[in-house]
Amino acid sequence: MRKTMKFWIATAISLTLIQSLASAFLRRGRILSGVTDVCSSLLLLALVIAFARNAVPTRGRLRVFWTMQSIGWSVALVNQLWWMYYDVVLQRQVPMLFAGDVLLFIPGLLMLSGFLLRPHLQQSRRSARLGAVDFLLLVLWWVFLYAYLVSCWQYVSPNENLYNRNYDNLYLGEIVVIIGVLTQLIRHSSAHWRRFYALYSVAILFNYLWFALENQAIEKYTYFVGSWYDVPYLASWAAYILLAVVGGSLRLDRESDENQNDRSWMTALSIVAVLSLPVMVVIAILEPGLSVRIVHFRVLVTAFVMFAMAGLVFLKQQLLHLELKHSNLVLQWSSTTDPLTGTRNRRFFFENIQRDIAQSVRAHLESGEQTERDIVFYLIDLDNFKKINDRFGHDGGDRILIESARRISSAIRNSDLLVRWGGEEFLVVSRCTDRKQAGTLANRILDAFRSNPFQIDPAEETAQTCSIGWAAFPWYEDDVQALSYEGVLKYADRALYRAKKAGKNQAIGMVRSQEGANPVTVSDSLSEALIQAANLGRDELLESSK
Repeated sequence: MRKTMKFWIATAISLTLIQSLASAFLRRGRILSGVTDVCSSLLLLALVIAFARNAVPTRGRLRVFWTMQSIGWSVALVNQLWWMYYDVVLQRQVPMLFAGDVLLFIPGLLMLSGFLLRPHLQQSRRSARLGAVDFLLLVLWWVFLYAYLVSCWQYVSPNENLYNRNYDNLYLGEIVVIIGVLTQLIRHSSAHWRRFYALYSVAILFNYLWFALENQAIEKYTYFVGSWYDVPYLASWAAYILLAVVGGSLRLDRESDENQNDRSWMTALSIVAVLSLPVMVVIAILEPGLSVRIVHFRVLVTAFVMFAMAGLVFLKQQLLHLELKHSNLVLQWSSTTDPLTGTRNRRFFFENIQRDIAQSVRAHLESGEQTERDIVFYLIDLDNFKKINDRFGHDGGDRILIESARRISSAIRNSDLLVRWGGEEFLVVSRCTDRKQAGTLANRILDAFRSNPFQIDPAEETAQTCSIGWAAFPWYEDDVQALSYEGVLKYADRALYRAKKAGKNQAIGMVRSQEGANPVTVSDSLSEALIQAANLGRDELLESSK
């Protein structure tokens, strides 16, 4: 890294020194012009490479920033080669209304565009979408200003004095805006970036000072290639090489998204750009002394840019609409999802259960032959979970809960709903099912817990079981609306209580008794002694869920 820094610094100093010696000892002529053009071209080529190298190890908007700077210097290199063609090959003075002058304006525009990206900040998706529109609006505005103020006097109605005056004023305005943007960046950046932006400001002002002096000499026809004006002007380019060296070690300030207010000044500039267009039309029409061709050109250019900006504003509104829609979806998802396990929560259950209940009721009323029309509620409670928290701490308990949710999800169908019911308790809502198969699903959930130990950390694991209580809706198949789903949930909770009392690691279901009003306990996994110990009383043992 130090060798690279020394190389670029030596290159900048050497080329500037060669130019100084050439300006001091060579007479005005082809040789001096050739040496000056070669030194200028090599210095610009060094700038292109130096800034491009900085883009390689970076990412996001910082990479875009370095790339835009490199492209800007590439455009300046093309302009220099064009000048070199006139000086060395044609051996003529560059015309005053030179088509290549726009190539001197573009590097500043790309420089400004790079700073508008705020390269010191980590880019967020939201900022990338919305900020890109503001960025395009501002770039389009500067292109419009060049066409409106400069190009009309170069191509539509050539006028050397007005061309030079408007070009110089617009170039000065570009520099003022760049310095203003850099001032904002200095205020809102960290120390190392603040120093970089400050040095960049000094380099821009130094470069503009000698550009303005040299340009004034060109307009007065007192400049020639290789004169002393070129020495400090090349030295100002060499300063940019030093900036590329200093900036090579810069990285993003932070990894979080920037605040909404950080972008407000850029949005304000884009609004000014849009609102300025009607004013420019009025100026074009009312300005005295303008030819009809100039007025028509300016009005047409403004109308075209208006349509383009209207499209960008519409695009921004659509992006804002999509952003709002996305934010609402995220808010809705976060309000109905358990943040630890990723399962749905009680709120989601209560917001959606009525739809499932209505579908089940309709299926029972419309078809007496259909079997998969029930809803089965499974309440699942982790056994001895307090001991897990006491032994492994709450972090260990959280890992058990997360893994439990994963195992339950792997045992149930895709159409079933898994809800974090509270604490270490889960609820499975099995839709469009047959109550006669309820024990099968309970059995799969039990086996999912029993199959493998739970991994607490790479060095420790533990066994974890669960108890399940279930009940089916509708409770009365011949009178589907006689008992609400809340009542069925109470029966599932009672079944869970009995599974716990009977020794845990069991699944017990409650179904309607065909012989009386009392519900029936469904499980043959319990011995008669355990049933009596659990005070199951008159509940009848019908089938297995183990």
